[in-house]
Amino acid sequence: MAQTTGTPGDPPYLRIVTAIRRRIAEGELAPGDRVPSTRQIAAEWGVALATATKALTTLRLEGLVEARPRIGTVVATAAPPTPAAAPRSRPLPAANTPATPASEQELTLARIVRSAVDIADAEGLAALSMRGVAARLGVATMSTYRYVPSKEDLILLMADAAYGEESYPADAPAHWRTRIEVGARTLWRVYRKHPWLTRISSLTRPLLLPNLLVHGEWMLAALDGHGLDPHTLFDIHVLLYSHVQGMAVHLEMEADAEAATGQSEDQWMDSRAPVLQELVDSGRFPTFAKVVGSFEDGYDLRLDALFESGLRALLDGLTPVVEG
Repeated sequence: MAQTTGTPGDPPYLRIVTAIRRRIAEGELAPGDRVPSTRQIAAEWGVALATATKALTTLRLEGLVEARPRIGTVVATAAPPTPAAAPRSRPLPAANTPATPASEQELTLARIVRSAVDIADAEGLAALSMRGVAARLGVATMSTYRYVPSKEDLILLMADAAYGEESYPADAPAHWRTRIEVGARTLWRVYRKHPWLTRISSLTRPLLLPNLLVHGEWMLAALDGHGLDPHTLFDIHVLLYSHVQGMAVHLEMEADAEAATGQSEDQWMDSRAPVLQELVDSGRFPTFAKVVGSFEDGYDLRLDALFESGLRALLDGLTPVVEG
């Protein structure tokens, strides 16, 4: 367990705040540097995840750190120059004590959902908990349960809110292909902003959410009226959706891998260079060796470009089916 200094009798989360504040003040953590995640704090200091979340929330309220989607919590670029001189943190409500009437009056379902989305965007869905949301909002955990009965229900509300962030023009493009392109790119933007969405639904067990169905309605309407039988029409819709979701899965997987290893995609590939060279030199994979050897500066996997080329190929192949 890490040793920290602070006023004797301080609750654990304030001792953690003091330690991280000192690291920032002494330059050990510079602006833009990642601070320990909730799980890292919990392991380093031997505390519960809720306590770790409360510590990061306190630092965020002081302006010392900020959450960045898919990166995590980092030292704020405009952090106060002398955090040690900052006013002493006011203790947040303990998880097992009632919230004050003022806090209760300010708490709304929308705030709970927004806070939960922010946590999932910054740290991934695995970091989400009802305690963590409550700590971020500065209220007792049980207060959140008066608005949403469970974490599972909260995730559904989060997903519906996320899918509802993008809308469509009132005047739809006349051509079916143009309309499909608009729909696919709109959905791609949603997944780009909230990669955790790929974790909570599958093609075989889709989410039945109003705001997700808005996207489905747009795509189905683009295909309707072309003489397709209902099964074929819906198959095409599922195929198009699976392309968007299938590409977006890798956004979440890469974010998880970077958080787990501390290496960016490029750093990870660099570390595997000897293994790659061994495969190329083995002579067992001549085509692979020829293609890889032709890359002057390596291969840059660009998900946005692959999404666009895949969408184009799909629509080229579907054109005879839809217009035939």
